[in-house]
Amino acid sequence: MIKSPSRWLTVVGLSEDGLGSLGPAAHAALGAAEKVVGGARHLELIPAEASPKAERHAWPSPMLPFLDVLVSWRGLPTVALASGDPLLHGVAATLLGRIGPEEMTVLPAPSAFQLACAAMLWPVASTALVTACGRPVEALAAELHDGARIVLFSADGATPAAAAALLLAHGYGDSAVTVLERLGGPHATATTFSARDLEDRVFDALNTVAIACVAGPDARLLPRVPGLPDDAFANDGQITRREVRALTLARLAPLPGALLWDVGAGSGSIGIEWMRAARGARAIALEPRSDRAARARANAATLGVPGLDVREAAAPEGLAGLPRADAVFLGGGATAPGALEICWAALKPGGRLVANAVTLETETKLLAARETLGGDLVRLQIANAEPVGRMTGWRPAMPITQFVATKPRT
Repeated sequence: MIKSPSRWLTVVGLSEDGLGSLGPAAHAALGAAEKVVGGARHLELIPAEASPKAERHAWPSPMLPFLDVLVSWRGLPTVALASGDPLLHGVAATLLGRIGPEEMTVLPAPSAFQLACAAMLWPVASTALVTACGRPVEALAAELHDGARIVLFSADGATPAAAAALLLAHGYGDSAVTVLERLGGPHATATTFSARDLEDRVFDALNTVAIACVAGPDARLLPRVPGLPDDAFANDGQITRREVRALTLARLAPLPGALLWDVGAGSGSIGIEWMRAARGARAIALEPRSDRAARARANAATLGVPGLDVREAAAPEGLAGLPRADAVFLGGGATAPGALEICWAALKPGGRLVANAVTLETETKLLAARETLGGDLVRLQIANAEPVGRMTGWRPAMPITQFVATKPRT
């Protein structure tokens, strides 16, 4: 363990065995602590005599306002109790937003993810992890494919039923859903159902769900690679078509954790595929029409990225105050006065701007942008085979002019 006097906060991960499972470093931190904070369950697992000098505090609900109190203890030996690995969707990751890494020590226990994989005999490296703790269970949809193994962190005893309903809605009703209750302790249990048979059962609040996916005949197999079928998105015709969307996202270059502005989002297809394509990728979608904004939110939930930030606003007004972007897509917003210039100014160094034009008026603006900013202009022409009488011919779609520019890093 790396410990220095400046590291006043120790985050201790617990298993269901409580005090008996802790190592010497955790025992020493508890013995020296003047403040101990944790969930009610965590405090029950650690008797008061383990930290005889400490004031004990239970996390309130909501927890975040109490972080100001915790920060005010800076310099006092403090222990925060957590479940399993506090850095795996746990409280330590939240605390790092307020407390520097030089002030904190983390002592993890086996995580619920590791324990679930061990219980199922699933290799960790090939098992997906999704959390519904403080997040919508719809994120599970992005991981679905035939043969997938998924561990889902539950928010409460009703999460397994919500996950099963989602599986059923996506055509995965024959999937095996194993509800692992009180993992790592003497009262651990495992119960397996098919998704279609789990129904509305409620389980112990401390549960983790292991899902072995089986795609039924009506399941849609939707890869993470951009270019989903157009009918994967509910839309009113305001959508970047499949082939153009795939080429557009290739030029936007989704990267883990990167932020996209999707200006003039329509059905939300660009932002949704951006988020599906890279771990932790984020997107803000601007769409002035409330019906289209609602449709984009619904599409995002259906396709497993409920975190898409859809804002009912138009460019350029809706761009004010947004966090700086790693990439910007201008679809419906390219002709708004000043929008392209604002987007370029807000891009981070190395950021990518992509704008698609169908009309001559928008194309003229993109020609001018290339003169000012450099970059590339590409003409995209897609044709689809369609009936011509009793035969088949090519019917071209309207050509797309695409402007792509990368902001210099210096």
